[in-house]
Amino acid sequence: MITIGVEEEYLLLDPDTCLPVPLSDQVRAAAGLGPVVEDAEVQPELLQAQVEIATPVCTGLDEVGGHLLRLRHALGAAAELNGCRIAACAAAPYRAVAPVPVTPSARYLALHSQAPQLVDEQLINGMHVHAAVPDQEMGVAVLNRIGVWLPVLVAMSANSPLWDGNDTGFASWRTVVFDRWPVSGPPPRFASLVDHEERVRSLLDAGVVTDTGQLYWQARLSDRYPTVEVRCADVQLRADSAVMFAGIVRALVASSMRDEKAGAPLPGFTPEMAQAANWHAARHGLSGTLLDPAGQPRRAGDVLCMLLDHLTPALDEAGDTRQVTALMHRLLREGTSADRQRRALRQGGRRALVELITTETTAT
Repeated sequence: MITIGVEEEYLLLDPDTCLPVPLSDQVRAAAGLGPVVEDAEVQPELLQAQVEIATPVCTGLDEVGGHLLRLRHALGAAAELNGCRIAACAAAPYRAVAPVPVTPSARYLALHSQAPQLVDEQLINGMHVHAAVPDQEMGVAVLNRIGVWLPVLVAMSANSPLWDGNDTGFASWRTVVFDRWPVSGPPPRFASLVDHEERVRSLLDAGVVTDTGQLYWQARLSDRYPTVEVRCADVQLRADSAVMFAGIVRALVASSMRDEKAGAPLPGFTPEMAQAANWHAARHGLSGTLLDPAGQPRRAGDVLCMLLDHLTPALDEAGDTRQVTALMHRLLREGTSADRQRRALRQGGRRALVELITTETTAT
């Protein structure tokens, strides 16, 4: 069984104005007073209106879901004590004129010095799934094989349509914002582990990035854990949607390792097609077409069926088929979180939007 872990980032919002509030220190301190939250599970993020959580290493999806609910509830209660709410939306729908302060760590302050405007606008939140691999060589092989499916995950996870009080026209504006960093977007294809190491070293030696944490590819080898980290998804409004993506990523990694061992040919996305597919997915979510792994436009629902067919053997082996399939069917029926944010704003204005993105975050 491939073990998995999930990281999520949340906004801290004023419940009346929907504006980000810089209360990360206070909320984390209040959450840390409870017996259910360990220090390592709740951490600061780049801006002081954000918090990050990380689950322990998990073997089952129910375990992932239990930890996510536990951590969301603990932070939600701590936020209420400090007059704000946590919101699992992937971009701040509204922003104040003054930038949110940067968390005062050496690394974050250096990032702000390097790219002040980008950091000021980094009010975006993702979900990262770590899936264990036996070694880094297999990790590189997995990266080469999962890339064709990452745009599908971008479309499925879309949860950031609003920015500065306006509809961006994109389902995942977070994807667009993140792609402005120098090393970001779809991961490149690597000839081998040695090739991967040499290219990373070239980026570091050139000074374009100062550490491997700034390799913002949508999937990458983790420096901290023996895992592949898939980081293309917007953070999810609902905890069970996050569980679905954890199951999908685990099955993608398992399927890639199976295909690598069997000597199956690599999927054939070119770099320009990968970038185009990623942009198209961020723009439309599941509301139109997606590019399939061969680069052909198909209805979004048909591409999700192709993904499920690809993953079914691995889902069956992990015992995740029923849970992941049911959640994918719900997604197709109800639409993405981006669709739900737009409906709430259209039907009930800012108040309805705040209610959606804050109550759904801690809903069981």
